[in-house]
Amino acid sequence: MAQVFHQANEGNRAAFVAYMPAGFPNAEESREIFAALAEHADLIEVGIPFTDPMMDGPTIQAAADEALDNGFRVAQTFDAVRTVTEAGGHAVIMSYWNPVLQYGPERFAEDLAATGGLGSIIPDLLPEEAERWTKACEKHGLSPVYLVAPSTTPERLQMTVNAGNGFVYAASHMGVTGAQEEVSSHARELVQRTREATDLPVAVGLGVRDGNQAASIAAFADGVIVGSALIQAVQAGRDGAGQDNGANKDRMIALARELREGCQR
Repeated sequence: MAQVFHQANEGNRAAFVAYMPAGFPNAEESREIFAALAEHADLIEVGIPFTDPMMDGPTIQAAADEALDNGFRVAQTFDAVRTVTEAGGHAVIMSYWNPVLQYGPERFAEDLAATGGLGSIIPDLLPEEAERWTKACEKHGLSPVYLVAPSTTPERLQMTVNAGNGFVYAASHMGVTGAQEEVSSHARELVQRTREATDLPVAVGLGVRDGNQAASIAAFADGVIVGSALIQAVQAGRDGAGQDNGANKDRMIALARELREGCQR
């Protein structure tokens, strides 16, 4: 996974990391969305819709609820990952621990690797409680990614980056996900602190909404993570009854292009 960031950085740009929940808004449209994103994003976080999110803001929660209402099941996650890899992209799953635990961590890691997935981001799985998942990832060549935040102490930051692989997810602010008018000023300092503790790439997420914000983060981070804004672009292309009016994917693709261009500035 780290190689994805290194290749982008060798091109004098930050990697564009896109988040989208699997099965949103439904199975068919989800496949189209992931295939389209694979043409623009360096790495795609395939989210697993969950009923009790801790970190997700209202946009991601609503998208997850819609996917669940339309019959999403955890096994469909691997269909989404396969769609990304078959389109020439790179994928990592983002999930809370409970769906992985209920599926069976060893079985989950095996199925994820079989479909071309590169690793996992599990926000509520602490490194010191992740021995079972770490072993499953090692067996199947997957990279477990962990999060650091502005409040992370130096001691905990070092422990966290030592436990992870692939890249480090730097949460730009304390709180839930969601596009913001302005990305927290703590992000630059957090990236600097993290780089002092590890050689892993550092990607910044939580709050990015447009190309200008992506460019500002690309000036100091190895990657820019965007989720809620892409989901909002899909939602904006639907009519009053919530049906696709043919513009949802087009709006999302236009934003994805803008974000990737921002990462290149």
